[in-house]
Amino acid sequence: MKAYKYITSKQTQWALNRGIPLIGSKGAKGRPAYTSELNQNLFESLGLDTRKSFEQGDGGEVSGNPAKMQAVHSSSALGVNVFQYWQEIGQVSVIASACGFCRKGNTVSEKIVFEDKYPVDDNVGKFPIAPNIDVVFRNIDSAQFKRFAVECKFSEAYGSQKHNGLKPAYLELVKLWSDIPNLYEFAKSICPDEHFVYLHSAQLIKHILGLKRNFGKNGFRLLYLWYDVLGKEGAIHRDEIDKFYEIAKADGIYFNTMSYQELILVLSKEYRQEHAKYIKYLSERYL
Repeated sequence: MKAYKYITSKQTQWALNRGIPLIGSKGAKGRPAYTSELNQNLFESLGLDTRKSFEQGDGGEVSGNPAKMQAVHSSSALGVNVFQYWQEIGQVSVIASACGFCRKGNTVSEKIVFEDKYPVDDNVGKFPIAPNIDVVFRNIDSAQFKRFAVECKFSEAYGSQKHNGLKPAYLELVKLWSDIPNLYEFAKSICPDEHFVYLHSAQLIKHILGLKRNFGKNGFRLLYLWYDVLGKEGAIHRDEIDKFYEIAKADGIYFNTMSYQELILVLSKEYRQEHAKYIKYLSERYL
């Protein structure tokens, strides 16, 4: 819990240093870690498409008073602060290449969608909620990779809530597992998950299954983008990420990893002068 408290405290200080008033999760009750207005927690206010995506998602990020996204340690707010900017200025390819999905100057990515859904099966009785992927780049029809997908993690990776394992029903999707035997064997070992502490491996597997069903094994790339921390918790998290990477790699899945700090530094190095206000905001808040 040290990492979780560190991230929350750091973000609380960011808000207080800027004179942003904070409230509790129940308004007057709870630890004051929520901005009183959503826009105070964002670099830019939600665009119409972005808001619609979150309203249609299953996480309830923009509903309630305060909304989950008003938390200064909110993963969805961090994702919006990093990715929405490029969507709004029509330069999606810039952030796609910074994430390592494609070479600089590549223009295959057309649009960014938040909380995009890709069902693993049509049986809504067994699978009532399709995996919601945090950030998805929708690419042109002629692109080899139809989707670049990003699973984003901030403070929640280090929280006290135990990760749920994979439900046995997923193991019954025989066709989906046929060409990914290593992930299948791993999946059987996390029903429930007694192995990983910080990496929500079952969630990643669901994303892979959903993307694979919709676009084929070689039709997508998945990035695990997380907030890194010093100390034992950060070291364990990185080790778990590396283990999952090797399993996915053995099955030929295009799975990569990157920390938010690494991404922000890449953006800073390449685009500080042209996008100074955006880079300044990200650097001061998250580095």
